[in-house]
Amino acid sequence: MELRQLRYFVTVAEELHFGRAAERLHIAQPAVSQQVQRLERKLKVQLLERSPRRVSLTEAGLRFLPGARAVLAAADQARASVAELAGERATVFRIGTVSGLGERLDAVLDGFAERAAQVRVELIAVPVQERMRQVADGRLDVAFVRSPAPQESPELDFLPAWEDPLVVALPARHPLAEREVVRIADLAALPLRMTERRNHPALVDLVLSACQRAGFEPTPAPAAGNLQDTLAAVGTGIPMWTVVYASNARLVHNPRVVFRPFAEVGMSLPIGLAVRADAVSPQLNLLVELIHDKDRLSQR
Repeated sequence: MELRQLRYFVTVAEELHFGRAAERLHIAQPAVSQQVQRLERKLKVQLLERSPRRVSLTEAGLRFLPGARAVLAAADQARASVAELAGERATVFRIGTVSGLGERLDAVLDGFAERAAQVRVELIAVPVQERMRQVADGRLDVAFVRSPAPQESPELDFLPAWEDPLVVALPARHPLAEREVVRIADLAALPLRMTERRNHPALVDLVLSACQRAGFEPTPAPAAGNLQDTLAAVGTGIPMWTVVYASNARLVHNPRVVFRPFAEVGMSLPIGLAVRADAVSPQLNLLVELIHDKDRLSQR
């Protein structure tokens, strides 16, 4: 088993909520769920009882939790003792994160653990404008940004990372779920459940613009606080739809929800790295290398 899996399990056990655990870990919620499931498969027991409204520890989970905490404490103590013996502190590399990075962020963290163990990566989740301010003043070394607008931050450089495609999420029993791809125009009769624009303006603007080009204004369903709650609502079977980053959809295992690619091109958002114009460091070079390492991602 991996220390990361133990840490994710302990955090979920303390929060009893996958969404809050993900926020505390600065990791996308589906990645937390996937790693806990992998841990359960390795142990051949169920550690958590899950329902759309509640998470609780099973008897196995209650027995496993103290040991998991002890292992994590021992690992932290071992790292501290080595750092003290070496007479040096670990290099800290602070990354501003954005929701929906999924397996790519996991790949970055694994890559640093394997190739730069002396670097302690800190993940900071703050709104996009604050993220860029912290990069500019040095509080962050780098930040992920969706649909970066360089003209708004001339003191920063924006390095291209990747295009993040979107997929449509539908109730599994809806007729559209039987199709291999879905046209946006075919969604006109269904309410759209999305986050508020202030949370993800680039995402909301992209989807609403696509609907307008398809000839309709979507009927809004009540907004949800996080992805887990949104998918739980879609999974009730009430006709509605939402959009999910494909990287997150691959980590979701909900038989009541299906994900389908859009027939239209352009249903994706660019991800960039915001850095100071004069930024040069081995850590930044490694980060750029890791996010462009498609072979590594394909093996995950």
